[in-house]
Amino acid sequence: MIVLGVESSCDETGLALYDTERGLLAHALHSQIAMHQEYGGVVPELASRDHIRRAIPLLKETLKQAEVSSADIDAIAFTQGPGLAGALLVGASVACGLGLAWDKPVLGVHHLEGHLLSPLLASEPPEFPFIALLVSGGHTQLMRVDGVGRYELLGETLDDAAGEAFDKSAKLLGLGYPGGPAISRLAEFGDPGVYKLPRPMLHSKNFDFSFSGLKTAVLTVVKQQTTNICEQDKANIARAFVDAIVEVLVAKCMNALKHSGLKRLVIAGGVGANKQLREALNAAAAKRRYRVFYPELEFCTDNGAMIAFAGAMRLQQNHEAAQKNYAFGVRPRWPLDELRPD
Repeated sequence: MIVLGVESSCDETGLALYDTERGLLAHALHSQIAMHQEYGGVVPELASRDHIRRAIPLLKETLKQAEVSSADIDAIAFTQGPGLAGALLVGASVACGLGLAWDKPVLGVHHLEGHLLSPLLASEPPEFPFIALLVSGGHTQLMRVDGVGRYELLGETLDDAAGEAFDKSAKLLGLGYPGGPAISRLAEFGDPGVYKLPRPMLHSKNFDFSFSGLKTAVLTVVKQQTTNICEQDKANIARAFVDAIVEVLVAKCMNALKHSGLKRLVIAGGVGANKQLREALNAAAAKRRYRVFYPELEFCTDNGAMIAFAGAMRLQQNHEAAQKNYAFGVRPRWPLDELRPD
């Protein structure tokens, strides 16, 4: 079974073809980072318009890479939510338009389920059950995963997501957009312990997160500088910020594993590509004989491959999950724990 995946939830347009027998056949991705940089963040209207321009050329590229035609495709999966409403509508309309034109069934996929299952695309995928940390610009959640659609929310951020805290703190340091990778790179040149930043909810007796206060603490440190901040000071602040957020994420993950009795941890979402987070998680897991699984780096951020794969997994469980019903809708807000196995 070959599934075409369409991703357009935010500022990446991704298309991919996944075959349940041969694996990932092809994928193509366009990032809008360069377009949004001058605005310091994603402009929803511009994002939607760019998805319209990119979708069909990327579709042609994907079909050419895979050396398949529309006749070979069995179903089309698209990101139905959560995400930016206008951006989601573009992907939904493209998928349903193709479904109507090609007489193929379509299936709406949860964006976070795509991220959650993306490590299963790796050469050594994890087995169910496992604990998953979904960590991105819009979400920070700990889940217990017992199978496709079998998700139990253990904890989530009460305010800012980890990726959002990365971006906002980077902006305070004048690092531009996207801030997450920039502050992570700068932190490598910082000296540990120069600045002390809080570890919000580190010792709480639950699995929830809070990063708004950490961002405010960065702002306070920046304002305390009486002169222009030199590059070394910026690096030291970046190091303090990264150390704080990584310590909280690692501690919560280890606590969740201990509480559940499970030995496997999956990291998904854009922040999962963070070098410092990966190093700290690997070290902490090794001490406790846990295993940590990550998506391939190219699949940490939004992409069509994870949507095609999630759609294929859904269809393997229920062949009627995709329908020839092209009156599409999107869900900009859609809690992951509302999903069911079929």
